[in-house]
Amino acid sequence: MKHTIWLICLLIPILFGCKARKNSNTDNGTNTDSTLATTGRNVSIVPKYAKGFQVTYTGKGYCLLDIKDPQKEDGGETYHYALKPRGVKSADIPEGYTTIETPVKSTICMTSLQLSNFIKLSELDAVVGITSTRHLFNPEMQKRLDEGKTHKIGIEGNFDNEIIMGINPDIILISPFKRGGYDALTEVGIPLIPHLGYKEMTPLGQAEWIKFVGLLIGEEEKANKVFSEIENRYLELTKLTSQVKKRPVVFSGELRGGNWYAVGGKSFLAQLFKDAGADYFLKDDVRSGGVSLDFETVYSQAAYADYWRIVNSYKGDFSYNTLQAEDIRYADFQAFKKKQVIYCNMSEKPFYESMPVEPEIVLADLIAIFHPQLLPDHSPRYYELLK
Repeated sequence: MKHTIWLICLLIPILFGCKARKNSNTDNGTNTDSTLATTGRNVSIVPKYAKGFQVTYTGKGYCLLDIKDPQKEDGGETYHYALKPRGVKSADIPEGYTTIETPVKSTICMTSLQLSNFIKLSELDAVVGITSTRHLFNPEMQKRLDEGKTHKIGIEGNFDNEIIMGINPDIILISPFKRGGYDALTEVGIPLIPHLGYKEMTPLGQAEWIKFVGLLIGEEEKANKVFSEIENRYLELTKLTSQVKKRPVVFSGELRGGNWYAVGGKSFLAQLFKDAGADYFLKDDVRSGGVSLDFETVYSQAAYADYWRIVNSYKGDFSYNTLQAEDIRYADFQAFKKKQVIYCNMSEKPFYESMPVEPEIVLADLIAIFHPQLLPDHSPRYYELLK
């Protein structure tokens, strides 16, 4: 009788298979039944904040990866991949799914945000190609470039297909909704996989794409652990600001070619300001992406805002005099008069290279500015008040 019970218990997971569900996994992504049946690992990837990708464990020797635009309710154009272990035959892969053998050993990254995931995971050996090195700070990646282990493949819209084919990576991570000239890459025959972390509308959603990369390169456990640490600290900080009584107003951007480029009220940045205990000047705007405004419109809504956030790549010392020299009307903003411009110089700080996977540090920078009494000992990393 005991042997019969033991046999039944053994067969149940095999007979029924498994499919990862959000409510059936622990916070760190552990799901022994489904993941062991699919990948031989005891950790699964279950996105909690990210809206742009979903993982389904089939129990048939592969898992399904579905990718969509997180800014569109209907998902818009979707992308489908079946991830299967190297050397393992998998049957019944659904029609419309591109098969990718995992773990992926070599990748080309098209953006700094994609690269930031590999840096945070300490898995730069998997990156064999990158585009621009304009804002590259990471010393290990610099060394890899010098030694020829990682190659520069050109810039967006002008990729060197010969170099790409010479590298022959397992996959190329792309940003399909940007003007990147990706159509030409389809000719090289290397799988193109969208990485849409930049379109997530929350800081934790963007950072959670580190799990996406962990899934591809076979580092699910490490990715879950790293993200859990990010999440825990971020949520701790939001608790600090949850009861603030005075929420300063902050606006963002500068004039470029006669237009003021900002983002809508449903954007990543608006959520970051909210979590930091402030109100974004376009918080009631329903758009999640970029917004182009004229100076008069911005001034009518931000003339008396408490803070002004600016990110640029200025060569030299950026100051209030520099800002006023760009446009004398800038001096009319209250945030300028009170010397409350929040500034990050991308020429000096790894803004795109590490900021996407360090939202808790970015949040702490902002809280220390908006509510210094909450984090009196904080040392800024990305944002600080312009001197």
